[in-house]
Amino acid sequence: MTRLFGLLLLVEGIGLLLSTLIALISRGDDAMALSVSSILCIVPGFLAFSLTAGYKSHLPRREGFFAVVVGWIIISVMGSIPFVLSGYIPRLTDAFFETMSGFTTTGASIVENIDSFPRGLLFWRSMTHWLGGMGIIVLALSFLPGVGIGGMHLFDAESPGISIDKVSPRIYQTARRIWGVYLFFTLLEMVMLMAGGMSWFDSICHSFSTMATGGFSTKQESIAAYHSPYIEYIITLFMIIAGSNFALLFFTIIGKPSMLFKDEEFRDYLLIILGFTVLIATGLYISTDLGLEKSFRDSLFTVVSVITTTGFVTADYLTWLPVLTMLIFALFFFGASTGSTGGGIKIMRIVLLLKNSYYELRRMIHPKAVIPVRFNKHSVDTKVVNNILAFFMFYVSIFFISSIIMMIFVPDMATSMGAVASCMGNIGPGLGSVGPVFVYAHIPDFGKWFLSFLMMLGRLELLTVLILFTPSFWEK
Repeated sequence: MTRLFGLLLLVEGIGLLLSTLIALISRGDDAMALSVSSILCIVPGFLAFSLTAGYKSHLPRREGFFAVVVGWIIISVMGSIPFVLSGYIPRLTDAFFETMSGFTTTGASIVENIDSFPRGLLFWRSMTHWLGGMGIIVLALSFLPGVGIGGMHLFDAESPGISIDKVSPRIYQTARRIWGVYLFFTLLEMVMLMAGGMSWFDSICHSFSTMATGGFSTKQESIAAYHSPYIEYIITLFMIIAGSNFALLFFTIIGKPSMLFKDEEFRDYLLIILGFTVLIATGLYISTDLGLEKSFRDSLFTVVSVITTTGFVTADYLTWLPVLTMLIFALFFFGASTGSTGGGIKIMRIVLLLKNSYYELRRMIHPKAVIPVRFNKHSVDTKVVNNILAFFMFYVSIFFISSIIMMIFVPDMATSMGAVASCMGNIGPGLGSVGPVFVYAHIPDFGKWFLSFLMMLGRLELLTVLILFTPSFWEK
């Protein structure tokens, strides 16, 4: 476990070192803070990694869960240091909130003047998204042959979704190929955004945020600041890609696109996007003077941004008709595909829950009939269905309990429920005073720590974190 934590700190230290280079190139006043933070990660990381050289171990399942949760806390604490040292986010509570929001790809921010931030910190802010999107531990697992860490339990505990499809018999090869796909689409988006007139720096930062389905922008107005339909459509396309199963994207790249389009979850994912877009675009066209194309573009971008849990903004959905805002809020609980960088409940879980509910009605009519739940033409094991039912009940219960807790500190019901749903789903913008054109700066300190916990809870799929609070976990 020590070797894993050392590797995580080394990876984070390298990210901070790259941010330091950006700060030096742009001659920002954040170079010292970033360089010191880099050293604080690299030195202990190198010592922990080197002192355990030659140590071979396969972490048991229990230790794997513990390592993932503690690892995410460590990288979030260390990642907040440059914000504090630079003075741009001087309070630890705010810096930790911003960093946890970055690594969990939530995109909720306490910063009210992001345009004034130096480039080094902006780069690091987006880098936290990119490292956390596919999983910093999954990145560490790509070096498995050389580090001697058992990876299967770590992979399953950190990867978003029910289970990420393996693209190789070896876990480290799977991690490398998934990260390779991630890097490929990130670079492709950078090129396409620069072709649309975005600067090289902004294109890098927004590509990091898009492919991680994070939502941090270098502009306070987010994507709306560019006033470019081309940029909006390109980012929409890559948000859809980022919300797809990366294992299936890998097979598509190597010449097997039929696997992607035959996947039931991917088809349902696209149909949900299309359905909500048509409904909201129709409502906008009727209730506003935006025109057909603008109504379609705003609705498509917002629907995709929310369902993929990216959180980029081009329009304030709180100013739309209440019924349209409620449709957007409903999407807070959908999430993207399993095996993607998106948060939320996930499309596969929702589809299987609906199928199981429908089949339960049929079983009542035909009690002796064997009616299995099917997905992608295969029967789904009862254990999987039970796991999904448990996950859904946990998710809904935690949402309501957390909303009540938040209302103690933020009396506005819309703000409390919106903040909880947004942070649990790793979305970013919520409702009320944490809507798409506002930030979380006014939330009390306890609320920020609590929402930070919810971000990690949502990013690690609830059960990975909740299991640590059960007495049986700590029994020998």
